[in-house]
Amino acid sequence: MAKQKKQPRPKAETPKGFRDYFGAEVTERSEMLRKIAEVYHRYGFDPLETSGVETVEALGKFLPDVDRPNEGVFAFDEDGTWLALRYDMTAPLARVAAQFRNDLPSPYRRYTMGPVWRNEKPGPGRFRQFYQCDADTVGAPSVAADAEICAMLSDCLEAVGIARGDYVIRVNNRKVLNGVLDQLGLVDQGADPGRTVDSAVKQAMRDVTLSNLEKAQGVLRTLDKFDKVGVDGVRKLLTTGLLDSSGAFIEGIGLFEDQVEPVVSFLTSRSDDSAKTLSNLRNAVGRSKIGQRGVSELEEIVVLLDAAGYGPDRIIIDPSVVRGLGYYTGPVYEAELTFDVQNDKGQTVQFGSVAGGGRYDDLVKRFTGQEVPATGVSIGVDRLLAALRATGKLKGEDAGPVIVTVMDRARMAEYQAMASTLRNAGIRAEVYLGNPKNFGNQLKYADKRRSPVAIIQGSDEAERGVVQLKDLILGAKLAQDATLEEWKSQPAQTEVPLEDLVAQVRAMIDRHA
Repeated sequence: MAKQKKQPRPKAETPKGFRDYFGAEVTERSEMLRKIAEVYHRYGFDPLETSGVETVEALGKFLPDVDRPNEGVFAFDEDGTWLALRYDMTAPLARVAAQFRNDLPSPYRRYTMGPVWRNEKPGPGRFRQFYQCDADTVGAPSVAADAEICAMLSDCLEAVGIARGDYVIRVNNRKVLNGVLDQLGLVDQGADPGRTVDSAVKQAMRDVTLSNLEKAQGVLRTLDKFDKVGVDGVRKLLTTGLLDSSGAFIEGIGLFEDQVEPVVSFLTSRSDDSAKTLSNLRNAVGRSKIGQRGVSELEEIVVLLDAAGYGPDRIIIDPSVVRGLGYYTGPVYEAELTFDVQNDKGQTVQFGSVAGGGRYDDLVKRFTGQEVPATGVSIGVDRLLAALRATGKLKGEDAGPVIVTVMDRARMAEYQAMASTLRNAGIRAEVYLGNPKNFGNQLKYADKRRSPVAIIQGSDEAERGVVQLKDLILGAKLAQDATLEEWKSQPAQTEVPLEDLVAQVRAMIDRHA
């Protein structure tokens, strides 16, 4: 009989594009989400948790602006029904809003937090699973809902520790963008002014050639590159093409020189004064009904935000905000952090975007056949955590528990009682449960756990009703750079009565808070 081949051991490795989160990372994320949830709740939004899996039919076209229907999601077949992991929080909301439309209030205001999954090529800082933190209003056609989302986003950033002056929320309107395309002859005047270029083409631009649609999409992609290539770069990308910094040639869209001017006028319309910016935008869109309506909506948003105390020190009108191609139908917004950080190449750059959103009035219609207005924002949780660490608000370190060491196994019940007393007083504590034979290993364990205090009680201390408290943080500092006199004057280990255990441990912890 042939000898059975041994099964190879599985390789202990995280799947490509995924990562594990430990200790402080999980704690800091939970605390940040708690603060954001408090802001959302204060604005009247209710929590919602949807399934991590949706039917492929409910998800529809995966990932805004990705045309291939199976691109970007993790999908599987279950008895003839295709299911997929959610790729964002908005598609599940559209399904919920349609499924429970008779039970939910209208407008329906909800917030949600959790992981999403995208089957995309991973890269540096780009993972296939990541957290999103969303808030949306479904059923409110007024741009007052958009203004409220922007104000709430501002409050969220400040609640988690981003100082005023270190961020700006930039607002634009897709209808204004469509107005610019209208000026170029790339969008039909008869199209519904509340629709994006893609949906307008599908429903009201039957006489527009595919080449015009491609040019319209190319213009929008070029607008999104304005911050990187500047006005001259935009001119080249819109006409003959651009040689980028790597030496690669990027083919131009093929517009005529006179067609470029409305685009440049639009991009350069931003002023330090909101009224001046809006006036410039009106000139940029000319007679376009779509564009003029978009500017009017921006004017209303500015008035509403000013009345609520959110001025240009926090929220501005910025024509360079594009936010996708075929997804948004009205106001769009993006939160950008303006402080400097060092990138992977050691260059000084601004931190950049941490949140974005806008109005999407076509999504729920897929289920109901009726247009349902909606607007919302998504905060990039991992990006925001990285920003807080960059500013020093978060250290990426978590204080460990107080360690009750074990000097005598026979007295384990007494050690457990000490830990219980500390826990009941709200102090994190644990009894060492490894092999207590080597006391040095217990202190090494405490160091690895980043424990602030170790409690030591042998038979002699037990008879006298005392414990030894070892201040591990102070001890580490003294061991590094203290003089002999400082070492003697600041003993890292003290003896205290057992009845004073809680008070003395708390004092040691507070000393290093």
